[in-house]
Amino acid sequence: MRGGSRDEPGAAPRRPHRRGGLAVAAAWAVLVLAATLVAALALNSRPAAPRTAVPHGAVSRASAVAAAVDPGLADVVCTLGYQYATSAGTGLVLTSSGEVLTNNHVIDGATVVEVTDVGNGRTYPATVAGYDQALDIAVLKLMGASGLKTVTLGVSAKVTIGEAVIALGNAGGKGGTPSVAVGEVTSVNESITATDAATHASEQLTGLIRTSVPLQSGDSGGPLVTAAGTVIGMDTAASTGYEFGSGSAGGFAIPIGRAAAIAAQIESARASATVHLGAPGFLGVQVALYVVPFSFRAEAVVVGIVPGLPAAKAGLVPGDVIVSIAGHAVASPSSVQALLGPYHPGDRVNVAWRDFAGRAHTATVVLATGPAV
Repeated sequence: MRGGSRDEPGAAPRRPHRRGGLAVAAAWAVLVLAATLVAALALNSRPAAPRTAVPHGAVSRASAVAAAVDPGLADVVCTLGYQYATSAGTGLVLTSSGEVLTNNHVIDGATVVEVTDVGNGRTYPATVAGYDQALDIAVLKLMGASGLKTVTLGVSAKVTIGEAVIALGNAGGKGGTPSVAVGEVTSVNESITATDAATHASEQLTGLIRTSVPLQSGDSGGPLVTAAGTVIGMDTAASTGYEFGSGSAGGFAIPIGRAAAIAAQIESARASATVHLGAPGFLGVQVALYVVPFSFRAEAVVVGIVPGLPAAKAGLVPGDVIVSIAGHAVASPSSVQALLGPYHPGDRVNVAWRDFAGRAHTATVVLATGPAV
């Protein structure tokens, strides 16, 4: 885990989902979110940090709310095939037929997604119905699911500072009965600036609900719930030094109104500039940032090739520099991903690159089915 700085001492906000195993260090690497408020993806499996102690009465009330909400939740477990790792998070069941809302970063890099419905205890293979990477929202479709219990969505626009809230989730990636954490809303309309550890590209999540709820790894995608049992937010990032075993001093949630609107767009199969439907197209190339000496010009250098996939078939090898995709210049590893974003498996895309000797090459590739992004 890598941390950063924020405007409060001793804190390093991070993404509360769980990963384990070996991760490669380049464009498939973990995101580190840094700046005014920071969040990061945890790489290594580790014991869950303890929840902050709360009054017994508050726990009892929260437990009663949780008992009512839990059947509409799900545990999301992903195999990250190209990273030799796994990740785990939480999902909100939106429809009885198995549409599940979660964070996009929970499924980032997933080659296999399995979802266990808390309501009936069954585990389903899942596909990615669509995602909005910029807003960190994704919708999964459970295969063969029916009759599922769903969550009750509230009105996030009515959230007030000081309001008591409860977070439920797959803390520590343990599965089973969702964990319970309580706190209150401390502010609204917060922003987090996210920077990719490998590419240094930044993105920003805005309009977040900030709470004192101590989120943990695995809580990502879980509900932020009112005392009445309605979901007003989807937990997405925790603040403070979880990696040092001190627990979390609070967290951030995407307002459920925003998340539900994106989910509805995905469910109605309406793609947009930011909403991608289905699985992404995949070139099968791992790239890293290279800054040309004395010029400060950034390039996307190939550091890994997946055998048998489009990049390998086209003849790219480690050390090549990707120059353009579909006629658009590539200036960094993040632009490779951005330029491939609108495409789907089976689409034909022109790729231009320069080899180690400086020779130019071009090829038209047919994109494969990629991991979730």
